[in-house]
Amino acid sequence: MTVLQTAPIPLPEARPAPDDTARLLSGRHHDPHAVLGAHPVGDGTAVRVLRPGAVGVDLLTAGGAVPLTGGPDGLFTVLLPAVGPPGYRLRVRYPGGVETVQEDGYRVAPTLGELDLHLIAEGRHEQLWRVLGSHLREVEGIAGVSFAVWAPNAAGVRLVGDFNHWDGTGHPMRSLGSSGIWELFVPALQAGTVYKYEIRSRHGDVRQKADPLARAAQCPPDTASLVTASTHTWNDRDWMERRTRAPHHRAPMSVYELHLASWRPDLTTYRQIADVLPGYLTALGFTHVEFMPVMEHPFGGSWGYQVSGFYAPTARLGTPDDFRHLVDTLHQAGIGVIVDWVPAHFPKDDFALARFDGEPLYEPADPLRAEHPDWGTLEFDYGRTEVRNFLVANAVYWCEEFHVDGLRVDAVASMLYLDYSRGPGAWTPNGHGGNQNWDAVRFLQEMNATVHRRCPGVVTIAEESTAWDGVTRPADSGGLGFDLKWNMGWMHDSLRYLSKEPVHRKYHHNDITFSMVYAYSENYVLPISHDEVVHGKQSLVSKMPGDWWQQRANHRAYLGFMWAHPGKQLLFMGQEFAQGAEWDHEQGPQWWLLDEGWPAAADHRGVQQLVGDLNAVYRTTPALWEQDTTPDGFRWLDASDADANVLSFVRYAADGTPLVAICNFSPVVRHGHRVGLPGAGGWRTVLDTDAPRYGGAGAAGTALHTAGPSPWHGLTHSTELTLPPLATLWLQPKEHDGA
Repeated sequence: MTVLQTAPIPLPEARPAPDDTARLLSGRHHDPHAVLGAHPVGDGTAVRVLRPGAVGVDLLTAGGAVPLTGGPDGLFTVLLPAVGPPGYRLRVRYPGGVETVQEDGYRVAPTLGELDLHLIAEGRHEQLWRVLGSHLREVEGIAGVSFAVWAPNAAGVRLVGDFNHWDGTGHPMRSLGSSGIWELFVPALQAGTVYKYEIRSRHGDVRQKADPLARAAQCPPDTASLVTASTHTWNDRDWMERRTRAPHHRAPMSVYELHLASWRPDLTTYRQIADVLPGYLTALGFTHVEFMPVMEHPFGGSWGYQVSGFYAPTARLGTPDDFRHLVDTLHQAGIGVIVDWVPAHFPKDDFALARFDGEPLYEPADPLRAEHPDWGTLEFDYGRTEVRNFLVANAVYWCEEFHVDGLRVDAVASMLYLDYSRGPGAWTPNGHGGNQNWDAVRFLQEMNATVHRRCPGVVTIAEESTAWDGVTRPADSGGLGFDLKWNMGWMHDSLRYLSKEPVHRKYHHNDITFSMVYAYSENYVLPISHDEVVHGKQSLVSKMPGDWWQQRANHRAYLGFMWAHPGKQLLFMGQEFAQGAEWDHEQGPQWWLLDEGWPAAADHRGVQQLVGDLNAVYRTTPALWEQDTTPDGFRWLDASDADANVLSFVRYAADGTPLVAICNFSPVVRHGHRVGLPGAGGWRTVLDTDAPRYGGAGAAGTALHTAGPSPWHGLTHSTELTLPPLATLWLQPKEHDGA
């Protein structure tokens, strides 16, 4: 380093060219680092500093303080006689005697390397959040925060925030060439800094945008991004190793879906929820919990399905580390965590992704492809390399940074079809004239392949409401690559059947049995989700006909049928205790129905007890999950007894151990009902939804049965049962029931 020994030379060459100055001050300069900082000029070194509002700036070097010359535009300059970048700091003086000593961020190299830029250009930066967004760093010995944002169409980008009074004049960012990335390192900033990007479009308009890669955001209605860094220490190593041991389709999976903000309205933070939720799920025996979207969103009434901050857990309930604590606590309790992920669309809010750099960027330029007709949102441009990278990396981000065990991908059908919810003339066909969105197909395949490669044990689940072929087929075999798919057909058909008065159910018997025609076309989850208990659809128990006793009995019988049917189970909060009202995201579940003082509390606690017992038997009975995806695991006993509203079937474990399920969906006690059994000897009723402990009448009587040599239902042995009204029975061979 050359030490300054003489006074500076006040030459005009210290000032940048007028065009550079004009573009710098107007926020239109693509490379402010070529102007600001230290640069050789002739036989000397010019140092230029942009500090709007300052009354003076001194250069602090090993040789002493050197004053810079400045004007009202805030640009201060000096020409030093020595060649080479001097080591220096800045002493900046502001009106009122305020004085600060600062490092100069414009004298450091870019914080993104050539490999990062290459991977971004290729769309293969699988940890994109590590280079874009804001990060606490030490660069060339200087502590501060780096910022990087993709805005390829911008004429200029400046950083604004509380640290510069939301005036970006002094913080222009540099463009890193054809990558479209703009970058800046700002010394001395710390975690908690509030910021946005001030983006000037090619058309001259200026917008302040939240950081698409921000890992924390202000709590709505505020919309700025926050600098953050994690200090969480994970304590879930055993869980993370254990979750990789068995394929999901051959393991028990019983999912409790909830909306974090309303599950318990009295619990207002992630950490408060972490104190209560694991114990509740453990008591009820659920293997997994599924959170409706936790990503930041501007409108609470969207329930998180209109995401503005894809990399930021919502600040409504705390910090990112608070959310990590919740996941960690659930893992330590043996509960897997699935999060809803929404790569199908995003809101039009001006502060977020829409027309991010003044042009369609994250959304397609074609308005017939950009606008989502159902939700008033914008769809992603899956054909754009950087957009696809943004989303694939986001899926990886939630798995790696927050240890989530699954991604349930929302609204997959709306991604797959170009004419989804669009009439003739309102959509643009693909290059072959069809309605398939092949860009979305390739994106989903890449996302699933990348997540499964990088994050062993993570399950991906598609909410896909059509008959698209191969949703759960591996991507390398032409499928989309998901592990599981929501069985919307089963849900709609079975609920339609149960909503009928029993006297009419015989005319709709096919609704309750048809799912087995296609049960092995995909790997399925049976979802009774939030979508089925809102917007006038009624709660699950309220869909049932009859008086209160019959509604509860129907509800219990249906749950017994659901848990025995091939596929994994998903139940939305409130349905586990037969809440009578629709879900209200502002009020949450009707927990008071379980209070001792409520006249019908025992009725609701009975249903809750049933759910706990269903899960307890389910988890210890491989017949109910080990062969969910193969016909070897299922056999109808009687699927055609429509007049009696009765159906019966067998589930088999891989070793042949059976469980028999009999459902009586009529309000009549069926005495002497004969059912074939796959084996002689003693059989025990391991679950009876009509049991008094659940609020039933106990009409079945004995729980022990003997299979005699009377052929029935194509089997060599059978027994006679008393079928309770509106009830489901599960039977197991006595030697296998654990009793």
